[in-house]
Amino acid sequence: MLNESAPHAFNRDNILKKWVDAYAAGLYRRALYLTSSQETAEDLVQETFLAAARRFDSYTGESAPATWLHAILKNKVADHFRERYRNAPARQPAEEVENEFFTPEGRWRAEAVPAEWDNSPDNLLDDPNFNQMLQQCLGHLQPHWRDVVVAKFLTDKKGPDICQELNISPTNFWQILHRAKLQLRLCLEQHWFQL
Repeated sequence: MLNESAPHAFNRDNILKKWVDAYAAGLYRRALYLTSSQETAEDLVQETFLAAARRFDSYTGESAPATWLHAILKNKVADHFRERYRNAPARQPAEEVENEFFTPEGRWRAEAVPAEWDNSPDNLLDDPNFNQMLQQCLGHLQPHWRDVVVAKFLTDKKGPDICQELNISPTNFWQILHRAKLQLRLCLEQHWFQL
């Protein structure tokens, strides 16, 4: 950790260069984890440092530079998902998704009944191959569905916060989450659990 508790005593450009060297890789890893896109992660890290440069005078040194930069990145990621959700292409009608899994009476279709998942590894998220498949399955979701899943399960945001950020109703939030989980389960069953 760099010791810049009084950043105004140093040359602003030198401090920012040190911060880029010290914290860019960690910010990039976090952005990549949250977005699953190298290009988006790179852009978000760049935007984070640009925002830090613009607001450099507001940095008081009360928190570590990494903490301050990660807070800026968190806001940039939220802005990214909010913008992507607003500009999402036409959505798959809800009844199409529901019809893939359920009969008109609300029962599971025989071919869509969830399979029993083997309990082999205690924590699948520790398996890099599973993580790669999970990222691929997330990539197959509609962008606005993926945004909701990432916000809920990967960034541990609360439902009301997600609704506010994405400007959706609680009912819409829960419907999206339900449908996205069905799609993820189907993808994981087809590409991981039935290997």
